[in-house]
Amino acid sequence: MAGLLTPELMAHIGRTAAPRRELVTRRDIRKYAVATGQRLGKFLAGDEAPPMFYIALFWDVVELDQLQPDGISADTLIPEFPLKRAMAGGLKIDFHRPMHPGDRVVARRTLTDIYEKEGSSGPLIFYEVTTNVDTEDGEQVLTERATRILR
Repeated sequence: MAGLLTPELMAHIGRTAAPRRELVTRRDIRKYAVATGQRLGKFLAGDEAPPMFYIALFWDVVELDQLQPDGISADTLIPEFPLKRAMAGGLKIDFHRPMHPGDRVVARRTLTDIYEKEGSSGPLIFYEVTTNVDTEDGEQVLTERATRILR
């Protein structure tokens, strides 16, 4: 094993980003529904948000020159790792209830794990981020567990 994970990197486990608060609007739901080719009337009318609506809801709005090559802004929750090539490693989403217009929601992201494995072409670093989205009143909306692989 290469031993790429230093105590300094491992100390980031449990680190939480600042909460992100957003208001869910009928207009934003409708725009997302049209842009993603939704067909159900409840989405097109903006009465209920499609399941993946939450992803774009919490994205940073930045200038084009601040975007990374993959089109998103830098993730300040994630430390600088010695391996740079990132791949998706898995995504598990538990939906507790749909979002509706007028919902005030809060996303909290936590770096929940970092570990290393030896792959056929060398070392791999895995990290997991858990995102909890709740209403401001504390009602669970969804839980997302995302794993990324670096090589």
